Amino acid sequence: MFFGLPPTETLRGYRIWDSYFTPAFSHPGTDGSSKLINDIEKSMAAIQLGHFEKLCYFAHVGIGTTTDPELENLLRRKPELVLKPLERLPNKLLGMIQLNLQNPKGSLEALDQWVKNGPMLGVYFPGSGPAAANCLDPHATKVVERVSELGAVIMQHTWLKTGGKRSPNESTPMELATLASRYPRQKFICAHAGGEWEQGIRAVRDTPNVLIETSGFDATAGFIEMATRELGSKRIIFGSHLPSRSLGTELAKVITAQISEEEKKDILGRNYRKLLSVIQSRK
Repeated sequence: MFFGLPPTETLRGYRIWDSYFTPAFSHPGTDGSSKLINDIEKSMAAIQLGHFEKLCYFAHVGIGTTTDPELENLLRRKPELVLKPLERLPNKLLGMIQLNLQNPKGSLEALDQWVKNGPMLGVYFPGSGPAAANCLDPHATKVVERVSELGAVIMQHTWLKTGGKRSPNESTPMELATLASRYPRQKFICAHAGGEWEQGIRAVRDTPNVLIETSGFDATAGFIEMATRELGSKRIIFGSHLPSRSLGTELAKVITAQISEEEKKDILGRNYRKLLSVIQSRK
């Protein structure tokens, strides 16, 4: 083992696909890409140490997902900036776009530009920042319908607050389950399993088109075991939250869990590959 990780051959055998890679998550840099590229480069040591096959990041595409109007204008004028990370690491990176339900027209246009006619494989609905909107917002209807038509994947930020009142624009696993029940053929990923994972797992248990994602909170004994027991290993998707979270912490949630090696392979990569195969087959 190296830094507590399994041997190289074991990690390679898992074929890890990371669904939640967050370099320069809130702002890619004033020039549209430099901070994003820098964060990716800083993450490469951890990526190589973990022997990740693929990582998916969430791109800003100029529809109001940052607080920087100059950047938003730049990304609209020069869409080639959005593609720089994918061009730099074409065999390593996958992309989804961050959408803005408060800008439904721009979101629908972005879906056609970047998912239908571009390289992006899905969408991310944020839980904070200027584009945050509750997943049950009425504007979600047309956007989700269009995503479903394209065969793309939806990653929804979810979080349960244990103290204080949450933002009305933040979504819970319960609300995501309500939304997903309206679109039974569309796959949704419940990012962070809602944070308070016991409640999150129970909230989505009876909504089979919702999968949970593993990142964003400290490793706790029993998380993956409960998720596997309640949902089955094929409804769990690995995410690292690199570079803001620890490689060892996030991998340990799955690698040290008391489940079978085949179930670990499901979670660490097999499920995400299958999930993306629909949209990838249309590219």
